[in-house]
Amino acid sequence: MTGEFSIYQDYIKKNSIKNSKPREKVLEIFLSAEKHLTIYDLYDLVKKEYPEIGQATIYRAMKVICDSGLADAIDIGDGAKRFEHKYGHKHHDHLICIKCGRIIEVRNDVIEELQEKMCKKYGFKITDHKLQIFGYCKDCKV
Repeated sequence: MTGEFSIYQDYIKKNSIKNSKPREKVLEIFLSAEKHLTIYDLYDLVKKEYPEIGQATIYRAMKVICDSGLADAIDIGDGAKRFEHKYGHKHHDHLICIKCGRIIEVRNDVIEELQEKMCKKYGFKITDHKLQIFGYCKDCKV
């Protein structure tokens, strides 16, 4: 069993959540996709292997998966949340193209240090943060 599945199993057991094959299938397929997926993207992928699954199951499964710390939802401003892997992935920020929807993951230690210094200056304890920069990717520049 992978680390992700162990975390998932521990989480549902600790929170008295019923385990289900459909939810496990959603987790398996989500973990195998290394990109930012909407519920609809994930539904299309799961439906190929598990045709009887419904969209509501995908929504409920992703809530549990996010709550367990395995995934994070990001909002790029178009009304559809995207889900990305969280476990085993270093913190990163996002550059989001407002024309084509491309999401570029970036990591910059200088920005991270500045954020930490700013919080320290104001006595603010960081629990989580997200940086999203909206604009045009190199293919969509106006």
